[in-house]
Amino acid sequence: MDYRTALITGAGSGIGRELALRLAQEGVAIAAVDLNSNSVQALADELARRQQRCVAATADVTQADALRDQIAALESQLGPIDLLIASAGLGLETSALAYRAADINAVLGVNLLGVSNSIAAVLPGMLQRRRGHVVALSSLASYMGMPRMLGYCASKAGLNALMEGLRFEVKPFGVHVTTICPGWIRTPMTERLAGHIPMMQLDRAAARILDVIHRKQVFAAFPASLVWQLRILRWSPGFVRDWLVGKMQRRAPASVEA
Repeated sequence: MDYRTALITGAGSGIGRELALRLAQEGVAIAAVDLNSNSVQALADELARRQQRCVAATADVTQADALRDQIAALESQLGPIDLLIASAGLGLETSALAYRAADINAVLGVNLLGVSNSIAAVLPGMLQRRRGHVVALSSLASYMGMPRMLGYCASKAGLNALMEGLRFEVKPFGVHVTTICPGWIRTPMTERLAGHIPMMQLDRAAARILDVIHRKQVFAAFPASLVWQLRILRWSPGFVRDWLVGKMQRRAPASVEA
């Protein structure tokens, strides 16, 4: 195992929590960050009962200065961060027919700027030590803009570009960069969409994500069937793409949160 300490944002629930539990089982010390103080402390308590190292902090990833200070405090207790998993995310329905700038900005703030703030807090140390791994959980929603998911798709497409540019620059310094684009994963945030949209089980998705991290892959997207559907959709002529997207939209539930 190459990692001694992993910083996981959004660690209080969903995929972030599952990754924290699995990495702790492998002997990695967990620096857990979440906006929900109760959920992140519950994670820390559970790992303490297992005699696994975890220090929790309540922080908002959109607040760069406060986040940096919280992460510095975590590092003072656990040691330098070897692995960042930027898992904190926000999904809101953002439709052109009910366009609210505040909703778009909120999604961009967490999913794009929040990742940038998380990277800013740990990257200088990684570059100085010439060691580290930055991982961002993006989404297949980054492949193209979709109805009622304007903010989410834009945030994830921007995240992919950020991570790709980052990778080119930090590679000579021994810092690895990984972008992971999963499809829908069954978590508390997506539970109500079960039956409407095919979803991966949380444990299966977490196992796949950790395998990608351990292999230090540059980019991964799954499941393969959905990846190919989106690629074909993106490469289709405009009139075909519009027809298919309209058909998909009619099948979707009235409110979709990613």
